[in-house]
Amino acid sequence: MKHRIVVLGAGYAGAFAAGSLARRLSPADTGITVVNAEPDFVERMRLHQLAAGRDLASRKLADVFAGTGVRLRLARVTGVDPERRTVAVTGADAVTGADGDGELAYDTLLYALGSSAAHHGVPGVAEHAFDVCGRSSALRLRERLAGLGEGGTVLVVGEGLTGIETATEIAESRPGLSVALAARGEPGDWLSPKARRHLRRAFDRLGITVHEHTRVEAVEPARAITAGGTSLPADVTVWSAGFAVHPIAAAAGLETTGTGRIVVDRTMRSVSHPDVYAAGDCAHAIGGNGRPLPMSCATAGLTNMRATAAIVARLTGGEVPATGLKYHGNHISLGRRDAIFQVVDGDARAKSWYLGGRTAARLKAGVLTGAGWGIAHPTFGMPQRKRRLATAPDRDGVGAAA
Repeated sequence: MKHRIVVLGAGYAGAFAAGSLARRLSPADTGITVVNAEPDFVERMRLHQLAAGRDLASRKLADVFAGTGVRLRLARVTGVDPERRTVAVTGADAVTGADGDGELAYDTLLYALGSSAAHHGVPGVAEHAFDVCGRSSALRLRERLAGLGEGGTVLVVGEGLTGIETATEIAESRPGLSVALAARGEPGDWLSPKARRHLRRAFDRLGITVHEHTRVEAVEPARAITAGGTSLPADVTVWSAGFAVHPIAAAAGLETTGTGRIVVDRTMRSVSHPDVYAAGDCAHAIGGNGRPLPMSCATAGLTNMRATAAIVARLTGGEVPATGLKYHGNHISLGRRDAIFQVVDGDARAKSWYLGGRTAARLKAGVLTGAGWGIAHPTFGMPQRKRRLATAPDRDGVGAAA
């Protein structure tokens, strides 16, 4: 019986991981299944561009995984039972076409379901605000923005990377709109002084009004209300005040943080269930500086590579890599022709040096293009000989090395 690997989610972490596992493990010993709710790969790093009106090329996951040996199951994950090693799903099977509820058994599970917008219990966010955390929500925002006339007001709530990129993209693409950013502190306060000045110049150039030290406590159809009672006009409120993970992992009994992220060791293995690995936003991974890695696409890359390397090593009897988890910096788009790349030190503190302007924008475009190409070619450079399991799988499909 083949060792069954199930990957939950086909975002940056899950799609890269599935391709890497297919490239490095022998199909004679392993079967890899990817479960994803949408048929297309979603370039989350470009969703603010999609919302602002840019058309993005779509990639069918069925085409991405064609010829790799990876099986695609289009379905939503509704539960995980780590004791029985099963995943409950609902949705059409890409192979059989069967619809409805189902169950997938696994020997190794890679949990990479990502995150969504965190509402933080703020009244009116769910009913009236928009976000760019998913393709459907970005398209909903795009349609709403297209319906705004000259002088329409847009308020972006959140001073993190997503909020900054969304505000600048909308302001550049729709100069006739009045765009504002509500920040709980100072936007880019983690950047070096020179990079912060660059960011402020970009806001000024694009006509973005910044409300610093402003906490939004309610969202209404045409305005947002701050903690001090101030009313901020907003025909459209875009909520970018953090991310939240799905409660499936916590409900399954996996050890999680208070926010529901799976607690993992240095190899991305669940500390409570050794058959489960996590990658991306849903993993609570401690970096080389002793701090949790932030929710970001860079973290998705770090954690998926660490998880796949560990899975391959344990299944094939190899040595589990002990490389560090180091966060190198932030890359922030400021519209199409401007960006900031801020390098950080080992303690994730900004160094004095940063790269800005068109050069940084071209670098960011290259990163996005490279990530998209990597997804489209998941098994590029596949060797002729793949690594076999260390021993023949036992009757449960688990090799001795696992």
